Amino acid sequence: MGVALLKFALWCMPETEKEERAVTDDLDLNDPKNIQGMQHVRGLLEYIGEDVGREGLQETPARVLSAMHEHFSGYREDPREHLEKTFEEVEGYDEVVLVSDIDVHSHCEHHMVPFVGKAHVAYIPRGRVVGLSKLARVVEGYAKRLQVQEKLTMQIANAIEEVLDPKGVAVIVQCQHFCMCHRGVHKPNSWTTTSKLTGAFMNNPSSRLELFQLIGMEKSAK
Repeated sequence: MGVALLKFALWCMPETEKEERAVTDDLDLNDPKNIQGMQHVRGLLEYIGEDVGREGLQETPARVLSAMHEHFSGYREDPREHLEKTFEEVEGYDEVVLVSDIDVHSHCEHHMVPFVGKAHVAYIPRGRVVGLSKLARVVEGYAKRLQVQEKLTMQIANAIEEVLDPKGVAVIVQCQHFCMCHRGVHKPNSWTTTSKLTGAFMNNPSSRLELFQLIGMEKSAK
């Protein structure tokens, strides 16, 4: 198992049964939508040959719904809203702003299995900057949906481009896909890299070189 896959498995693992039960306590089991969702989960369990009545699976439908509520929380927000509050008192700063190694946890829309990795997000401000954590929230907002990596990369870049109107945007996403690691071709060591560059990062070689050098410096410092 690759390092990223091991980290993802540990990240998903509940520390105690009490913590896991607390998650399902927030689920309204009388909501018709949730009742229908749990019926679908039971149907899938029966499809794979399980006995849905056995002890270990009695709470599984509710747990699955709770997990999906978290995994796909991006559908309940507009990630662009995180970029709306900006700051102009930055002494005229107009160089690269880079937030690197943002954790990505998403799900492939083709097989509904995870893909995990890192995103590097940069922009060159045009008089306005945004809080650094907001860039990570934009990544998370789009990642917590059914995705393909190419679309995820474009959505992050387009949101920053349209809301902040910077001189340039760069988004680089590097992930391992479970649909390649644990099914199909079974290549657990393969990584997929996608990128979207706009403005100065696309048209100015020196800005692009600076970006790649900064990302390299961040990695060498770890």
